[in-house]
Amino acid sequence: MPNPLYNQLNGTNFNNPMLSRLLEFKKTFSGDPKQMVQSMLNSGKISQAQLNQYAQQADQIYKMLK
Repeated sequence: MPNPLYNQLNGTNFNNPMLSRLLEFKKTFSGDPKQMVQSMLNSGKISQAQLNQYAQQADQIYKMLK
């Protein structure tokens, strides 16, 4: 299933390092994102509080670009 955020950003010339890194990450990422996040939670690499914070930030970015 295509990522709508990526589709909106694809081909757009952003002068923002964070968005550039996000797009580059998307190009090289492979695997199941939900499985990777669950693995990070299980291993203690990230906490549930961190995940919640990241999800909130992602929602804010998505709303700005919508």
